[in-house]
Amino acid sequence: MPREQALTARKQRNAALIETMLLAAIADGSVSQREMQTLLRRVIERPEFEGTSADELNALVENSALRLSEATDLQAVLASLRSRLPDHKNRMLAFGLAAAVAFADQRATKLELGLLKTIQAALGISEDEVAQIIDIIEKGGSLSEALGEPLERLYAEVMVLVSAADGKLREAEARALVESLAADPIFQEVSPERAQGFVGEAVSALATEGLPRRLQVLAHGLTTHSQRMKAYRLATKIAHASGQASPAEQRLLELLQATFGLADDEVARLDKGSGA
Repeated sequence: MPREQALTARKQRNAALIETMLLAAIADGSVSQREMQTLLRRVIERPEFEGTSADELNALVENSALRLSEATDLQAVLASLRSRLPDHKNRMLAFGLAAAVAFADQRATKLELGLLKTIQAALGISEDEVAQIIDIIEKGGSLSEALGEPLERLYAEVMVLVSAADGKLREAEARALVESLAADPIFQEVSPERAQGFVGEAVSALATEGLPRRLQVLAHGLTTHSQRMKAYRLATKIAHASGQASPAEQRLLELLQATFGLADDEVARLDKGSGA
């Protein structure tokens, strides 16, 4: 059931992202070819859509367009978007994608700018955040620059989530976690004190926000396929530190796979390399 819930939440979020982009595209009454090209390019580059086939993507765009065409109340549409984008980073991403479409023709029209202001207000995006996002878009940069967290912290959090999956941290898991932090090249610039802080922050965030929210943070922070594969490899290393992953740890690995959009054959290779 948790795996299905994660997949459903992912689909709902992705639909909301597409709808926000379409809102920006139709704001001035016409959708240019460049705007559609920008929409598709931004979707393809985002990890949220990894594992989505071309047919699934086409259906997602068509269904989103139909939903918007049948809507009669913009505020209701925005409320729906907000409910499907439950955390601030999701909402910042949605605004950034909408802004990328609005500025696809090099300059946004007054209608497009007005809609962006409406979306900004509905999603609770600050003026400073808007300025940062627009600056990145105008420079042709990746939205990850405005949304990301330190990769080292996210990798550490993945390991913490697996370690805490069954409610207790085994000695072998703790040792594997510390060894990974110390030995892996990704942590070479991280001091022991900072690494300890990453672990403490991850434990605190899990306790206060819950697993679903933290999985969303990881999904939006680890923005490339290679980063997600690396995170999953670290997770499997912790899960198999005692020789055999517990049922709770295996369920957590399945959640990570679903959240990251990793293929079964990729996961099988990583699990095999970790001694599964």
